[in-house]
Amino acid sequence: MTVDIITIPLGFGQCYVLKGDGVIAIDAGEPGKGAVFVRALESAGINPHEVKLIVLTHGHWDHVGSAKEIKSLTGATLALNHSEVHWLENSLTPLSPGVTRWGKIFTALHKVFMPLIKVPKAKVDLVLDDDGLSLAKFGIPGRIVYTPGHSSGSVSVLLDTGEVFVGDLAMNKFPLRLSPGLPIFADDPAAVVNSWKMLIKLGASTVYPAHGSAFPIAVIENAIFLTDSR
Repeated sequence: MTVDIITIPLGFGQCYVLKGDGVIAIDAGEPGKGAVFVRALESAGINPHEVKLIVLTHGHWDHVGSAKEIKSLTGATLALNHSEVHWLENSLTPLSPGVTRWGKIFTALHKVFMPLIKVPKAKVDLVLDDDGLSLAKFGIPGRIVYTPGHSSGSVSVLLDTGEVFVGDLAMNKFPLRLSPGLPIFADDPAAVVNSWKMLIKLGASTVYPAHGSAFPIAVIENAIFLTDSR
């Protein structure tokens, strides 16, 4: 089955919409982007009500900000890992610590404007456990895979053909990074590496980050090799 990949910018990051026999969305961007999401869907020839599932890769504000609005506009099921459900349902805006020098500076700058960010509370319909979930019943040949590290509840969507949608398990956009690679923020850097090793073993071939354009898995393999060599 061919899966069409539609990229929809929703602020600094982006949402991905996958269309196979069914339609799902991955991430919900910053607050107030529901209308942008719907317009992009309609431009791609997709009725908003075709979207049956919204997979949130993790609970940080720039990935769940429009979750409530997009859920309302589509009627889709909202899915998030169990360890971060309380963030969205209580409008919490935690941050992962920086793991590089620039990451630590960026996090400090980020904290300055965090009091201005309000994430609308949204009810999570599908609480994901750490075993992941097949997407076959949603018409997509792939699965949700538990990939902690950037945050404790981070997940990725891995298609059978090797495309993997990883949220912030990788980054490829200025000013976060000048080139594609591992995240500059993470709750557990060692878990980031272990999650990537698992995804590689499962057949990941092309990486789709939430921030920046897609890139080949060889970039991550090289980054892991350098990390393991230290």
